[in-house]
Amino acid sequence: MLYLVPTPVGNIKDITYRAVEVLQEVDLVLCEDTRVSRKLMQAYGIDQKLISFHAHNEHHQVDRWISELQNGKSIAQISDAGTPGISDPGFLLVRACHENDITVTALPGATAFVPALVSSGLPCDRFHFEGFLPQKKGRQTRLKFLATVESTIVLYESPHRLIKCLGQIEEHLGADREVVVCREISKMYEEVIKGTATELIDNFSARPSVKGEIVIIIAGK
Repeated sequence: MLYLVPTPVGNIKDITYRAVEVLQEVDLVLCEDTRVSRKLMQAYGIDQKLISFHAHNEHHQVDRWISELQNGKSIAQISDAGTPGISDPGFLLVRACHENDITVTALPGATAFVPALVSSGLPCDRFHFEGFLPQKKGRQTRLKFLATVESTIVLYESPHRLIKCLGQIEEHLGADREVVVCREISKMYEEVIKGTATELIDNFSARPSVKGEIVIIIAGK
């Protein structure tokens, strides 16, 4: 069986009892960065075999892990933070499991966009999850599309591209479009900042630096 196990996006206590049990009991754990995952394992006293499985090698390793699963191994897949498959590796292995009649169990748990969305104050009965925009090719096309979306929009962004992204939101979706920036979710310096795209550009431009993973919530058209 393949288990998809969410890991904390901020506070290390944001993990379920069941997730800890699964990580203890499986034969091995696939993770993005063994150094990051080792810290989590040590925090919960889990002595487990960790193997790198990330965006740069997953295409070449899927067949290997399908073979291990077919031979009776139980495998957990985790990402550095959050739920595997949500803007992180996971999809390819899950698809291959379904193609080979291998059971997949996804545990409920942490993912960055849910707390950001529900704390934004924007409608969350319907939403469009965009994840990370393309860095170069296709970025303008996606922004033009997002300008037409009527439901609340969810983006992921890195801190060093935040101001650039807000500028593009201002350009393509309008300077008065309501935007919420959430950073450092569940950590000590968590922030949820709401305003127009222009106001948020002014806010973050005045800071010496911006740290932490970023979730941007944008009001629909």
